[in-house]
Amino acid sequence: MVSPNGGTPQTPTRVLVVDDEPQIVRALVISLKARGYEADAASDGRSALELAASRRPDVVVLDLGLPDMDGIDVIRGLRGWTRVPILVLSARHSSKEKVQALDAGADDYVTKPFGMDELLARLRAAVRRAEPVGPAEDDLRVVETEGFTVDLAAKRVSRAGRDVRLTPTEWHLLEVLVRNTGRLVGQKQLLQEVWGPSYGTETNYLRVYMAQLRRKLETDPSHPKHFVTEPGMGYRFEK
Repeated sequence: MVSPNGGTPQTPTRVLVVDDEPQIVRALVISLKARGYEADAASDGRSALELAASRRPDVVVLDLGLPDMDGIDVIRGLRGWTRVPILVLSARHSSKEKVQALDAGADDYVTKPFGMDELLARLRAAVRRAEPVGPAEDDLRVVETEGFTVDLAAKRVSRAGRDVRLTPTEWHLLEVLVRNTGRLVGQKQLLQEVWGPSYGTETNYLRVYMAQLRRKLETDPSHPKHFVTEPGMGYRFEK
């Protein structure tokens, strides 16, 4: 994969660009290939889902305004079988629509018009979040609660004996909290560790993803026992 510093990759990261505006697709593909990525392109949702299945991209850059289906439906279609990072690129600016995309399973959201450098930085961050971390001594930890088990080394979560599917961003957020069990992790720290150093105020991201983790892992998501909110400060994981 492409290294975080933008160096030449040994195994090129494959990007699927989904947008019906030819000029945006052309600019993205040229920029990506110039930086050592491989790039495929689709101009509608159906083609995007077919290409994702056949080409198995490492990250998807997705416009929501597609001619044949809404991009939200593409996100849901992908999330039915893959945890590939999804970076939304859209002219929709409202918080409601951003939250809807994140709630459907997107990992980040960039509004049009956009700066190419910022988009590529966010793309690199999304790829890094999805990459396996090299083994370290504490990666061998298995954290057990009464309702679910987190295997940090295998990057697996199980509940009642069955694996729980998490997106790369959901996993990264869970991992940061679990590694700080019992300690308050501030909102800014969480945003920067999970989304990157340019983040710090997008607390709606945290609300969306914490809600998703609670739905998937808490026995009673409306009264969370393990993913605790400290209002105005941050979050804490309790076993």
